[in-house]
Amino acid sequence: MEPNPYLSLVHRLEHSDGLERAVGLIDPLASRLVASESSRRLFHGDATGVPLHPVFTDVPFGAWFMADFLDSYSDPGTQRAATRLVGLGVISAAPTALTGWAEWALSDPATRRVGVVHASVNAIAVLIFTGSWVARLRNKHGVGVGLARLGSAFLIVGGFRTVH
Repeated sequence: MEPNPYLSLVHRLEHSDGLERAVGLIDPLASRLVASESSRRLFHGDATGVPLHPVFTDVPFGAWFMADFLDSYSDPGTQRAATRLVGLGVISAAPTALTGWAEWALSDPATRRVGVVHASVNAIAVLIFTGSWVARLRNKHGVGVGLARLGSAFLIVGGFRTVH
């Protein structure tokens, strides 16, 4: 049986010394998010048993994928709804990223390396969706749709992770 290429890539990222510089640059900033016990407990989900980051990802992911679905229809009302959903995803990406960095700050070195790549790919997706939103607001709906489809591809790639 052939090894799973995705899992092989994650394994290489977990052991990549090339990501240490990025981890070192980000760590002081991310660690501030969980510097106090109360913020650490909040972000880590001690009260609920679920860290905030996976919960927060549902908003931008859901908004963007629903916009992709609505882009199948060409009536003006549906286009407005898709535009609003893309905007909601862009706006909600910032608090989602903050919760992710807080969770990252509490993780082990291997997870941090993978997390840097995860965050980078998702940041590219957010930039692409921002371009989609701007295009839609400028009545360039076709360009916005194309950018949203590209952004969704990045979301799918960036959203993969492994559970050890």
